[in-house]
Amino acid sequence: MPPLVLQYVHPWNVSPAEAIALQQRLRGEVIARDELGEVRRIAGVDVGFEEQGRITRAAVVVLSFPDLTVEEHVLARLPTEFPYVPGLLSFREVPAVLEALGQLPRLPDLLLCDGQGIAHPRRLGIASHLGVLSGLPTIGVAKSRLVGIHVPLAEEKGAAVELYDRGELVGKVLRTRDRVRPLYVSLGHRVSLETSLHYVMRCVTRYRLPEPTRQADKLASAVSRAKKPRDV
Repeated sequence: MPPLVLQYVHPWNVSPAEAIALQQRLRGEVIARDELGEVRRIAGVDVGFEEQGRITRAAVVVLSFPDLTVEEHVLARLPTEFPYVPGLLSFREVPAVLEALGQLPRLPDLLLCDGQGIAHPRRLGIASHLGVLSGLPTIGVAKSRLVGIHVPLAEEKGAAVELYDRGELVGKVLRTRDRVRPLYVSLGHRVSLETSLHYVMRCVTRYRLPEPTRQADKLASAVSRAKKPRDV
């Protein structure tokens, strides 16, 4: 696969109102069906912060699939330019993630992002935002719920229920281990919800997080444990 070439480019130095308008426009570009080929390399994406939030640290870890062996990892650090605004955290984080992806000699076939896909107030969390800009298939794998309601979830590994927001199916709540807190899985771009769930479970080992995002979380958090809120 060739180096990263952005499918969409927009300014990052915008006001919160302008960022919301960009989200409303870009949500129409999200592809909610399967448009991915053979998956042999899956990357995990996560972001941390350094220097009391002044530096954004993006980590991308690429694993072979299905054996989940780490093949390569990259880090990118950029000054944090966008303020913390709930629902707009991708504007703080995606520039550094794109910088990290640009360092890879070969792009992965699929990205698992530590954050939301379309399970977002404007259906454009970090996984969807990143997918639309990069053109890569993406899945949102969030540790906490941002929007939506769901029925109670069974305690065993693999249990899943649908997550609805304002009557729209936006994701699934997934138990990756017996009696552990669930994850919130939503499609990001070019991957259907059912396929998203399939790949997340295929990447689960003995931990709560799927291995790609678990490895990325470790790398992104290596310098500072002051992690961002999970509202992306």
